[in-house]
Amino acid sequence: MRFSLASLLAYGLAVDAHTIFQKVSVNGKDNGQLTGLRAPGNNNPVQDVTSQNMICGQSGSKSSSIINVAAGDRIGSYWQHVIGGAQFAGDPDNPIAKSHKGPVMAYLAKVDNAASVGLSGLKWFKVWQDTFDTSSRKWGVDNMMSNNGWVYFNLPTCIAPGQYLLRMETLALHSAKTQGAAQFYQSCAQINVSGSGTLLPSSTVSFPGAYKANDPGILINIYGLKGVPDMDGKPYTAPGPAPISC
Repeated sequence: MRFSLASLLAYGLAVDAHTIFQKVSVNGKDNGQLTGLRAPGNNNPVQDVTSQNMICGQSGSKSSSIINVAAGDRIGSYWQHVIGGAQFAGDPDNPIAKSHKGPVMAYLAKVDNAASVGLSGLKWFKVWQDTFDTSSRKWGVDNMMSNNGWVYFNLPTCIAPGQYLLRMETLALHSAKTQGAAQFYQSCAQINVSGSGTLLPSSTVSFPGAYKANDPGILINIYGLKGVPDMDGKPYTAPGPAPISC
């Protein structure tokens, strides 16, 4: 449901600057709204890295579908301010507020049945990330915004076939100089991977547990001497493990 700005104010509903991952595309084919997704019921961030909501976000909808992909396919994740797109006509915070700088990351967890598996005890490995480019001083979130909410990456060709949960995460660091103020937005997609790969990494992480509140990629002041969120051109290291390589 979408609201005008006037109706939002009239009913006391929040006009926030948040975002939700809500579509998956495979090689440019859009699978549709919430198809194959476990999506939170609202666009509020998770800020407690010890919360169970760090896995796939807050409780919300769960699709019964599993999306078929092949190792090496180009995967797209679509982020918007609220489910369905802009929160109101001319929404300046769609897909996310321009102030919300930070990385975008993708993790996989091997499962027996992606549509029915529980979330506790899963073992995750990172397959991709778009963090901070010291040359352009652009963040992963900047690239997401320039693509109208789409984030693209290639699924590694060496991934073993089978079913997985794909955990997509956007981390907003605009207030991260204060511990507990970094904002995590995550949802999980249910995918079935085909191909001839054999890699099932032995080194994995758990959520919660992979991140600490004082990790240098989480507790950080991204503002340079001129007050711009550009790290003064210094490198940034995202939380969690490095992405796997084939």
